[in-house]
Formats: sequence, structure tokens, C-alpha cells
Amino acid sequence: MKNINNITFSKIKKILKKNSITPESDIKDNEIFLSINSISNANNTQLTFLSDLSQLHILKKTNAKACLININYINYLPKKTKPIIVENPYNSFAILSNLFKKKHKSSGNISNLSTVSSKSYLSENVQIDPFVVIKENCRINSNVIIESNCTIGPNVKIADNTIIKSNSVLLECNIGSNCVIKSGAIIGGTGFGFDPISKNKIEHFGNVIIGDNCNIGANTTIDRAVFDSTLISRNSFLDNLIQIAHNVVIGKGAIIAAQSGIAGSTKIGDNVLIGGQSGISGHLSIGNNVTIAGKSGVTKNIANNSTVAGFPAIDIKKWKLMNIKLNKSLWY
Repeated sequence: MKNINNITFSKIKKILKKNSITPESDIKDNEIFLSINSISNANNTQLTFLSDLSQLHILKKTNAKACLININYINYLPKKTKPIIVENPYNSFAILSNLFKKKHKSSGNISNLSTVSSKSYLSENVQIDPFVVIKENCRINSNVIIESNCTIGPNVKIADNTIIKSNSVLLECNIGSNCVIKSGAIIGGTGFGFDPISKNKIEHFGNVIIGDNCNIGANTTIDRAVFDSTLISRNSFLDNLIQIAHNVVIGKGAIIAAQSGIAGSTKIGDNVLIGGQSGISGHLSIGNNVTIAGKSGVTKNIANNSTVAGFPAIDIKKWKLMNIKLNKSLWY
């Protein structure tokens, strides 16, 4: 990992405490860390972390300057590596990774190889890279970065501090602040709607709304609604290669892994976890705090706080019992 920044331990403590984490360590406040790295690759200028107990044998040989670690495992550290004791090292690592990462800041430059409609509005300090096309009735707010080869519009609003990575297409959508739209995403395209008998196409007049602090993965597609809005609520993270159909509503804090698909008009609650390659049928209601295991096929509504697996998806405890019985029958 490259030398990204000079971060003092006092700054590390400050950001952890801001997130309600109180680290314990005898490291001096003015001690400097150049970056953060893995247990096996960290050197004596870097910070590392232990979250995977299978790496305990590697931890004994680490060259890291310090390690985020649960108190139960500090005896595995070599003497040259100082412990920073926290209850959840992985959470602390996630927070500090944002501290060490070099922030993308808008240059404020608008390439003369880009095209911006006179009917659209650009706020201050917007960066537009070469070969971007911004069509009519768009509003791009402050500090937005739009990388090369993107098509924006018509009828797109992008809030402050959002980054649109290269080769993305956005139309008929509102994107919140502090979002990242990764390369190749298509947001606001026409949904998969038609009369199955005549094959007459159904036009889509709605849009897509993506809340603040969302991350949309590469080559993910989110179709606009027929009349209202397809909604991805704030603080949601969508992986690469995901399909969200028209009129889907996803609540706050969703985490959806790669190659999952959600059919039209399904409503999904807050804090839902969806494993990779899962499929969810249309017009369903998925409750809050639901976990859907990878490769599941959801065909029925799911109540709050449930964990399901399999196809068709059922309570994960029943699914595990069924698999045990099936495997036993195959053995004998």
C-alpha cells in the first residue's frame, strides 16, 4: 500500500471516539502512521487489524507498528507491534480506512471535450471530464465529479459531493449527496414492462430516487418506475452487477451483494442483507432487518427480523435441517 497520509495517533483516537469507540493503548498522541495495511504486508510505519481469527498465526510474525485488536488476542502480537484495543476491530478498521484514503476532490474543471446543455444548471466547483454529455433539465450541485464518457440526463439531479465514475448512464433520476456511482451503472432506464399477450410495450413515466450516502456498484442497473419512483434509501450499499426493476422500494441501510436481482414493485424494509446471486420475485413485501442467504430464491413475503435461505427461500433453520436429512439419505 502506498504512503497515503501522515496520521497521528491523536487523530485516530479522535475519529474513533466520534464513532463511539474508545481505544485503549499506550501509544503516544504524536506517533505517526503513514497508512493502513494487512497483517502480512504491514511494515513498521503502518497500522493493521485483526478480525479473522484464522490469521492469528500470521499475526505473530507481523511487522506492523500497531494493530487494532480485541483484548482477548493481544498475547499473539509480537513485542514490536503495539496493541490498540477495541471491541470490534473490523468496524474500527472500516472507519479508519476512510481516514487514510486520499479523498477525491473536484478540480472544478469542465473539459472542452464535454457537452453541457444550455437548459441544465451546474453549481460551483463541478468537475466534468472529457466526453461527458449532460442533456437538458439537469441540475448538478456543488463539488460533484463526473468522470469521462458518462451520459447524464435528461431530467437528472445530482446532490453535493457525489462521484459518478466513468461510462455510467443516468437519466430520469435524483441522486443524493455523498454518493458513489461506479463505472458502467445505468440508472433510470426503462423497466421491463409489456403486455405478455400482445407484447405491447408499457411506457415508463416515473424516475429513480437514490438517497444520501449510497454506493451503487459497477454495471448495476436500476430501472425507473412506471409512474412514481424506484427508491434506494439512504446509506444503502449495492454491489456490482445487480438488477433493480421498476417500482422497487428499498429501505435504509440495505446491503445487497453481487448478481442479485429484484423484480418489479417489491418493497424491501430497512437494514436488509441480501447475499450474492439471490433472486426476489415481484410484488412482494420484505420486512425490516431481514437476511437473505446467497443464492436464495424468494417467492413469498418475509416478516421482520427473519433469516431465510434456499429455493424457494424458507427459514434458514428449516433449510439447514432439510439439507442434513437430504445428505443423510444420500449417504445410506
